[in-house]
Amino acid sequence: MHHREPEGLYRSAWRPSQAWRLIPILFIVAIVVADRLLPAAVHLGPLLAVAPALTAMFAGPWMTGLSGLLALLALLFVGRLHGGLSTLNHQLQLSAVVLITVFLVIYCLLRDRRQRELAQVRSVSEAAQRVVLRPMPARLGPLRIASVYVAAAAEAHIGGDLYAAVRTNGASRLLIGDVRGKGLAAISDAAVALCAFREAAHRCVDLPTLVGHLEESVARNLAELGGASPHAVEFFITAAVAEVPDDEPVVRMISRGHPPPLVLRGRRVLKPRFPDPAPPLGMTELITSDHPVETLPFRPGDLLVLYTDGVIEARNRSGVFYPLAERLASWQDGDPETLVRLLRDDLLAYVGGRLPDDAAVIVVERTGGLSEPPASIGLHG
Repeated sequence: MHHREPEGLYRSAWRPSQAWRLIPILFIVAIVVADRLLPAAVHLGPLLAVAPALTAMFAGPWMTGLSGLLALLALLFVGRLHGGLSTLNHQLQLSAVVLITVFLVIYCLLRDRRQRELAQVRSVSEAAQRVVLRPMPARLGPLRIASVYVAAAAEAHIGGDLYAAVRTNGASRLLIGDVRGKGLAAISDAAVALCAFREAAHRCVDLPTLVGHLEESVARNLAELGGASPHAVEFFITAAVAEVPDDEPVVRMISRGHPPPLVLRGRRVLKPRFPDPAPPLGMTELITSDHPVETLPFRPGDLLVLYTDGVIEARNRSGVFYPLAERLASWQDGDPETLVRLLRDDLLAYVGGRLPDDAAVIVVERTGGLSEPPASIGLHG
């Protein structure tokens, strides 16, 4: 993303149209005409200072200064008609228009400078965010993937939630996680897990080894933060790492304190029977043994829904949590793109437009000609 693009958007948004430019001129003309028609005892000249104020609302310093100059000329014309240019009253009116115009021009200059700086900061922030949280591929081997991310922080595109997908030999690997905390402060922590996953997903032969590598990376980052840091004491990442082999109708998964996935099969929402999940990444001292890989049936046409707790912990005005499984069951069969769009719109409507925590969702559909899955861990509706 080019740094100049947001600034260009800003300038086009503030460029006044011909109709807007006419408003101050029409106002000045109306004041002059009304002042001429009304009795001599009525003076509307002081209202001409409104013209540059109106211009400053939608235009820049040059247009504002020009509007102030026209207002000043109109005031001179009105004063000349009344024959009182030398009076103290008209001199004070002229001075007021000049001072107001000068202040408005300075305000426009400062506002435009601030907007340019903000546009540059946003462009850098957006570029950095897209490097950290790359867009999910629409296709990954036999999988169709769609994702959505809603950040809690205003003006942010990402925060503490994270997801990634990597294609390996004969399989596709997925990561979804949630850094403790939310917003921009959690981006650096999310980047640690994302970078470690993208690198290790190609080198680790199985999921336990991959998750072990993620744990080591998070532990190193925790050590670098320093044990005395309050952030270090509270730092951990809930994560789910999944692997979908090309030649088997299953999905293998290890959960580290993350909410369990859902599987959509037609109009049914199937919930895996997972044992107690392992502690989140970063809590190495709580790990007492290796946690097994869970295997779920994942047939062609099934939809795998991975999500963070920002979705299921969202509340409406009555304090009721968002009923994710019920919402998914109520929608007609659709592709991943349609499902994430419906989910995002429905979630924001449910909470009234603003989420209290970051939320991320990945929907994965298996395509291909695989048939019945082997007997393994059960799913229940």
